[in-house]
Amino acid sequence: MLKLIEPYVTFGYPNVESIRKLVYKRGFMKEDGARIPIQSNEQIEKHLGKYGIICIEDLIHEIAYCGPHFKEATNFLWPFKLNPPKSGFNVKRHSFIQGGDWGNREEYINDLISKML
Repeated sequence: MLKLIEPYVTFGYPNVESIRKLVYKRGFMKEDGARIPIQSNEQIEKHLGKYGIICIEDLIHEIAYCGPHFKEATNFLWPFKLNPPKSGFNVKRHSFIQGGDWGNREEYINDLISKML
């Protein structure tokens, strides 16, 4: 599946710091099909408390380390809406290995995330 969409997306292995920045700055939750900003730990505890996730740091830890309730934690979050990178994209036609933008960036995804926030 990833091979089919690889020329259209970029992906990698974000560190805990990048995940924390994404959740704090761009974190929204799904509730009845609506996009609602995460404003308090009570919201998280209400929806994910039965899985032992009671605060935003528990949510970040579950996502970063692929805990036993990773699926529930990621389904709780709305997909992140990011801006284009501040310095722009390099070459959209080529893969990251060839000096472009799409494909697997591995740990270099953290640099792209920081440019997009």
